[in-house]
Formats: sequence, structure tokens, C-alpha cells
Amino acid sequence: MVQAKKIALYAVIVFVVYTIITSPARSADLVQVGFEGISDAAQGVGNFMSELVN
Repeated sequence: MVQAKKIALYAVIVFVVYTIITSPARSADLVQVGFEGISDAAQGVGNFMSELVN
């Protein structure tokens, strides 16, 4: 089972590197969208906590 996890991890890493090399602009767009999503989620949690305190 541990070997399968290592193989899957290596496959994901190879896929990510291949995607970055073949399409860097698209990869940058996807990373930006991901960080915007994380930022929006954190802001939503912050707003929720602020409303709980008030």
C-alpha cells in the first residue's frame, strides 16, 4: 500500500511538472484562480468570525 501511494505521488508530480513545462501561461492562470479561491474562503471565514463576535 505504501508503494502504491509513492507511485501515485510521483505520477502526480510528473504530471504537474509536464503541465507547467508544456503550458506555463495556463498553469499560472490555474494557480492564480486557486489562490484567489483560498483568499476568498479565508476572507469569508474572517467575516463569519467577526459577525459572531459582534
